[in-house]
Amino acid sequence: MFKEILREKEGYFLISHIIAMIFGLAGLLLVLPNPEFIGSLPPIGQSAFSWSMIGGGVIYMILGWATIAIYAYRQLGTFYWLTFMIPALGISLTSELLGTSTGFPFGAYHYLSGLGYKISGLVPFTIPLSWFYLGFSSYLIARVGLNKLAIHSLLKDFGAIIFGALLLTSWDFVLDPAMSQTSVPFWLWDQPGEFFGMPYQNFAGWFGTGTIFMIIATIFWRIKPLDFEKISLTIPAGVYIGNFGFAMIMSIGAGFYIPIFLGILLGILPLIVFLWLANQHNSKEDNSTPETLASVSQ
Repeated sequence: MFKEILREKEGYFLISHIIAMIFGLAGLLLVLPNPEFIGSLPPIGQSAFSWSMIGGGVIYMILGWATIAIYAYRQLGTFYWLTFMIPALGISLTSELLGTSTGFPFGAYHYLSGLGYKISGLVPFTIPLSWFYLGFSSYLIARVGLNKLAIHSLLKDFGAIIFGALLLTSWDFVLDPAMSQTSVPFWLWDQPGEFFGMPYQNFAGWFGTGTIFMIIATIFWRIKPLDFEKISLTIPAGVYIGNFGFAMIMSIGAGFYIPIFLGILLGILPLIVFLWLANQHNSKEDNSTPETLASVSQ
């Protein structure tokens, strides 16, 4: 009964997450470039706009976290949810704290205001939340898709780690250049780079960070094998596509098209393949022994 209630709530959270991103796009791309419009608003409208700019980024990221947290608990269970979320939050926060204080592993950068309270005065608390919900979505989509292939379970796990980290990094290809160079940036690069103002090192840092927490989660998940045949990918696919769309529109607004192309090539196209695989029926399923089925599901 409780999980049925949560199933309804996760859909509301996903819709709210996407709506919050749409409002954010409207503010960043339509309202902010036209200050005369802001000045024409009544006091209550100006207050609402000011509040949305201060808290809008925080809200959409919290909603994204809540969507995937509820989904993971309901669809997979507490063990799988926490053994992915805790490493994702811990490793990503460690990487971000190192990055903002030493320049490793992403390059030298610092966060501005707009994304909430900063841990140690350096990293907004919402940033690890986004690593979790995009990382979980990327990893699970890859793992469920690979589950349909007739390969050893270790290869499926390895592939999920590599492709999951790739999907996660591909989202950053599209997001990072625009978000750091919009009219109201959320972070700034102290180490200008060759990729639209960003160092290439940033992507190695993203891929490496995602790989580490996905490896840790995979080790835990192998302790208690999961039946990937019964997993619906509607929610994680919606979260990934919604966030990719947000990043793509931001990049279009900034005139950055090469990052969009790379994101589609390395993120959206593999995503489509994995979702297609996840919807395929194993042609040998009816003739397989229980032992074979168990090994495939692992």
